Amino acid sequence: MKMVVASWRRCVVMSLRLLLFLLPAGLPVRSQGESQSDNKQMDNITIRQGETLFLSCLQGDFVTHTAWLNRSSILYAGEDKWSVDPRVSLVTLNQDEFTIKIEDVDLTDEGQYICAVQTSSRPRTTSVHIIVQVPPKIVNLSKDLVVNEGSNVTLMCLANGKPEPAIVWRMIPSSDDSLGSDNEVLEIPFISRDKAGVYECTAANDIAVDTQTVELIVNFPPSISDGRDVGVTLGQRGVLLCEADAVPEADFEWYRDDRRIFNGFDGIEIEDDGALSKLTFFNVSEADYGNYSCVATNKLGSANTSIVLYEIIEPTSSTLLQVQDGNSGTSTVFTPTCLLLIVLLHLLLKF
Repeated sequence: MKMVVASWRRCVVMSLRLLLFLLPAGLPVRSQGESQSDNKQMDNITIRQGETLFLSCLQGDFVTHTAWLNRSSILYAGEDKWSVDPRVSLVTLNQDEFTIKIEDVDLTDEGQYICAVQTSSRPRTTSVHIIVQVPPKIVNLSKDLVVNEGSNVTLMCLANGKPEPAIVWRMIPSSDDSLGSDNEVLEIPFISRDKAGVYECTAANDIAVDTQTVELIVNFPPSISDGRDVGVTLGQRGVLLCEADAVPEADFEWYRDDRRIFNGFDGIEIEDDGALSKLTFFNVSEADYGNYSCVATNKLGSANTSIVLYEIIEPTSSTLLQVQDGNSGTSTVFTPTCLLLIVLLHLLLKF
């Protein structure tokens, strides 16, 4: 029974196709008052992927048979739906108009569509070409990269779309035009640390824009800032600072002469915070004064700097004030009591 139904269906399809396409060849010659062409070509229709397409053709002249076809497949024959696609439906069928609808249009729907009409006088066809535009979509993008300084880097960005999308690479943010490209490949030879960052690929056509990013990390050995000597009064708090720029972040070590200093050693605290290391003395003693070395190290190398912790002597109330005698080259020493008498004498002279 199934074989009979299938054979009958194929027979009906073949018959309808013959009716719509072969019958015009056997018609008698038209009179001068009849149309010189029964085949009409409509202007192309351009539609975006995902939109709804309406296909209409005029009927009239006592139509007896009508059908919409997509290439060689019948979509509708009159009110009978032949397409198994659920997106296709009949909108209007009357003496004047035959309209079908295709929802969620895809690229596979692109091509020629034909409205075939058989009237009491003659058959005629109206054809239209559907162009489906597809927004760009980036389908292949380089992964985030970690490279060593001096390496050659290649970033790839591939996109689909119709019309074919234009590809643009750029670093964000950047004022360096050399860190960009107007094609699918961005090449950065002998990359330096200042070219690390986020790179953006943009694919654009007349429909839309698609954008994705790649993060590029550049490893480099530590470069350490010159140490600043620090003066501290005996018994006060003192802090030595060491700053190093490195990727990956540097590990810090502190030394006094050739002896390494560890956290908590003789009341000294070492605190590392990213690119900065602090060596803190909470109660500076005479033995603490001297030269210290900071060493910053990562897997690519190391750097060091020296810092001197020196003593600052603060004046007290018992400190002697020495006044240099410009003529004799000798100095005169005044005690606090003597200074008070000089001030009083100065005030009396004013009166």
